[in-house]
Amino acid sequence: MISRRSLVKGLLSATLAAPLGLSLLPAAEAQPAPPPPGAVPPGPPPPPRREPRPAARRGYVWVPGHWNWSARYRWVWVPGHWEEARRGFVYAGPRWVLRRGRWVYEPGRWVRAR
Repeated sequence: MISRRSLVKGLLSATLAAPLGLSLLPAAEAQPAPPPPGAVPPGPPPPPRREPRPAARRGYVWVPGHWNWSARYRWVWVPGHWEEARRGFVYAGPRWVLRRGRWVYEPGRWVRAR
């Protein structure tokens, strides 16, 4: 059984050591601030990258990669991926459109087949 004295001694030493231990940690690097609400890219995205299209998978639809505007004020490539097919629907991939002089991202979505 632990004596009261050793318990108090352990708690006291842990309390005193904690600030010292924290002072030895490396300082966090400053991260760029996220764009303010409503921030938009300065122009259209770069041309799409050429990426190899994997072999077809039964029951899945290949969604090609696309450019995304990041919080660090730069274009970032999002690689293509497989989406599980939905009966009666067609996948419309993500795209950037010019609307009222601003580039706006439209995420991919499933649309009813006609």
